[in-house]
Amino acid sequence: MVDKVSKEKRSYIMSRIRGKDTKPEILVRSYLFSKGLRFRKNDKRYPGTPDVVLPKYKTVVFVNGCFWHLHEGCKYARIPKSNVEFWKKKLYGNKKRDKHNQELLEEMGWKVITVWECELKKDKREQTLENLYAQITSGH
Repeated sequence: MVDKVSKEKRSYIMSRIRGKDTKPEILVRSYLFSKGLRFRKNDKRYPGTPDVVLPKYKTVVFVNGCFWHLHEGCKYARIPKSNVEFWKKKLYGNKKRDKHNQELLEEMGWKVITVWECELKKDKREQTLENLYAQITSGH
């Protein structure tokens, strides 16, 4: 299947995609901060550079895009129809790396929580954020 936009336009579109401070991340951080939690963001000292690190709770949070991290069973996690081999390698590689980083963090004694972009859509957002807060603070 041929891409509907030029190679240059596609390159520009892809270059605008942020790696940090995405809308879903900002939403999660704002909520946690409003609940009185203090954290570090995008801390490179930890495997996978977690989006939120809460040392007091020995917990890290990753806010993952469903497409980029191939959220299983999610309608937003689809391999594009053009350049299929590239996308398979890229997206399955991301998924493998995520799993490896999670294992490393757990071996270091950290609780790892993943919040998916689709769980932050308006109809699910409030419940997702309340569950996240409960997961972080349980046992403290």
